[in-house]
Amino acid sequence: MSLQLRVNRKIIPVDAAPDTPLLWVLREHLGLKGPKFGCGVGACGACTVIINGIATRSCITPASAAVGADVTTIEGLSADGTHPLQQAWQQLDVPQCGYCQAGQIMSAAALLQHTPHPTDEQINDAMDGNLCRCGTYARIREAIHKAAAAANSTQSGSSAFHKPAAT
Repeated sequence: MSLQLRVNRKIIPVDAAPDTPLLWVLREHLGLKGPKFGCGVGACGACTVIINGIATRSCITPASAAVGADVTTIEGLSADGTHPLQQAWQQLDVPQCGYCQAGQIMSAAALLQHTPHPTDEQINDAMDGNLCRCGTYARIREAIHKAAAAANSTQSGSSAFHKPAAT
C-alpha cells in the first residue's frame, strides 16, 4: 500500500503496510539512519522523531499515523550540523558511544519548540525515558541550556526551534 508521508519537509510516497512501524519506514524505505532501534517498545528513546511538534517513539508508531503529519528526524534539523542543539552537543562533548544521541537531540528539540527557556525540572521531565547507557545526562542538560541560550540570543525573541531547516 502506498502511504504519502511528509518527512523533513519533503512529501514522499512510501510503499509500506499501514501498520509498519514508522522507524522501519524511515530507516529501510527512506534511508534515514538517525532514528535507531533500541528496544522496540518505546521505552528507550533511541528512535525518537518529532511528529507535529511532539517527541514520538517511532518504533511503536504505525506509519499510517504519520500520514498528513509533519515528521522530523535528526537529518531534518540541519543538513550541515549547524542546528543549535547539534552545535551544543559537539561543543560540550555530550556523546560517548553516540547510539542514543539522535533520540536525545530530537526530544530536546521538541522541548525547545514549546519551552524556549526550560528549567532543569522541565528538561528532566522532557528527557525522561531517553536512556543513555553512558550516563551523560548532566552534559545533555547543560547542552540543552546552551542551545536554548544560543538560539534565543540569535533569534531576537523568536526561537530557532520552531521550524526545522529544509533539507
